[in-house]
Amino acid sequence: MGSPAKQTLPCTAGIGLRAPHYREVLQNLPQLGWVEVHSENFFGGGAPLHTLLKVREHYPVSLHGVGMGLASATALDEEHLNALKLLCARVEPAALSEHLCWNHTSGMVIPDLLPFPYTTEALDNVVRRVAHVQEKLGRQLLVENLSSYLSFQNSEMTEGEFLAELARRSGCGILFDVENLYVNVRNLGVNAADFIKAIPAESVKEYHLAGFSERDGCLVDTHNQPVYDEVWKLYETVLHHLGPRPTLIEWDSDIPQLPVLLAEVEKAQHYLEVCDVCITG
Repeated sequence: MGSPAKQTLPCTAGIGLRAPHYREVLQNLPQLGWVEVHSENFFGGGAPLHTLLKVREHYPVSLHGVGMGLASATALDEEHLNALKLLCARVEPAALSEHLCWNHTSGMVIPDLLPFPYTTEALDNVVRRVAHVQEKLGRQLLVENLSSYLSFQNSEMTEGEFLAELARRSGCGILFDVENLYVNVRNLGVNAADFIKAIPAESVKEYHLAGFSERDGCLVDTHNQPVYDEVWKLYETVLHHLGPRPTLIEWDSDIPQLPVLLAEVEKAQHYLEVCDVCITG
C-alpha cells in the first residue's frame, strides 16, 4: 500500500470518533466532514490502527493528544514523540493538536490536564517545547486552551494573551475549545470577550464543542452531555469575531448512539454555514 494522500481539515463539522462507533461509521459512512481521535490510543498499532487507517480512507483524520504535557518543567518524553511521529507517518493526519497543560513531574505521568501560571518564564518554556515538537514532527501543532478549576495569583498575563504570544513566537496554531472557555467563564470569572479579543484569528485552525456536568456549583469538563445552549451562543459569538473553522463535537463518556452525535454535527454545520453566509454575503 502506498502512502496516504495528504489532506487538510475541511471547514465543516466532525466528531471525536470513539471505539463504540468504529464499526457503524465504517459500515454506513455517515455525512461527516472529518473525524478526530486521541493519538495515544493508536501508539500500539494492531487492530486499532488498522481500523483508523480504514477510516482514513473515507474521512480526513485529526490526531488529538492528551499526554505530551507541553507546559511541564521536565524534559519532553522523546519516546512519546517518536511514537507520535511514527503514527503521523502512517496516518498523515490533516491536523495535529495537544493541550496547553502540564502532566509530567519527577519521572511520573499524571493522568490529568493540569493548569499552570501564565508567566513569561512559563511562556519561554512552552515556546521551546512547541518548537521542538514541530521540528521533530515536521508539521504545525495546534495548542488547545484548557478548562480549569483554579487560577494562579502570580500569572502575568491571561490565557488568551499567553496563547496569542505562543502562536506568534512558535508558529503553532490554536485549537479554540469553546466549551472550555465557557467552563472558565463560569468557574473562574474569565471575561469571554477579552479572551476572544486576545486570540489572533489567523492562528485559529479548529474549534471544539462539548457538554459539561455541574457538581456543587462547579462546571466540570466531562464531555458526557449534548452541547448546552449557552455554549452554542458563545460559539456563535466566536464565529462572528474569528470566522468559521473546522468544528468538532466531543463526547468521551456516557457515549450515546451515533445518531445523537450526528444531530450535534448537523447543528454545528448550520452555525458554520450561517456564519459563512454572513461573512461572504
